[in-house]
Amino acid sequence: MVMPSLPARYKPASVWALYAIGLLPGLYAFYLGIFGGLGADPVRAFEHLLGLWALRFLCLGLAVTPIRDLLGVNLISYRRALGLLAFYYVLAHFAVYLTLDRGLILSSIAGDILKRPYIMLGMAGLLMLIPLAATSNRWSIRRLGQRWNRLHKLVYAIAAAAVLHYALSLKAITAEPAFYIAVVIVLLAYRLVRPKIMGWKRASKPGNRAVRAPVASTGD
Repeated sequence: MVMPSLPARYKPASVWALYAIGLLPGLYAFYLGIFGGLGADPVRAFEHLLGLWALRFLCLGLAVTPIRDLLGVNLISYRRALGLLAFYYVLAHFAVYLTLDRGLILSSIAGDILKRPYIMLGMAGLLMLIPLAATSNRWSIRRLGQRWNRLHKLVYAIAAAAVLHYALSLKAITAEPAFYIAVVIVLLAYRLVRPKIMGWKRASKPGNRAVRAPVASTGD
């Protein structure tokens, strides 16, 4: 069953609404930081919240395909916005780390990277996200063709790096990081079994069953 989708004329407005809503958590965290609502270590709390929202938007972007395949809800029009929101939050997370956390002191940043492998994972995720964000437009899709699809499969490695960065930064696997690890594992594992699932769905369609029935009756 395919769920009805939003009429095409409303899609652009709904995508812009997603951008506006998606940026609200970051703005609210900034507001809390200004007015002392982020606790005893506001810089770390702000940095953590931005990174967590980046991970959430990555997961939401990866969820678009299984939701369409399994539930018949087509949210493909919003996947680009979800990916770009993840990129914006990663950039903001990294900017807070460089400026407010490390004070743009290169020796401190370099020492931190060498001492904490999870920061390397985070930076690797950011570097991989840059070409994806830069090619998230129709011109790049037309220009790159099939290479665009291959390039954007980097999102799988990015999601894995992001969830490991998040979990290792907390230094303990509590319920929250365990939840996100499980979500990323499920979303990535789905890509491995998707061809088989889609094959089953195609085979179970009434038209396909009708074609196979006469063949089975002849004993072929």
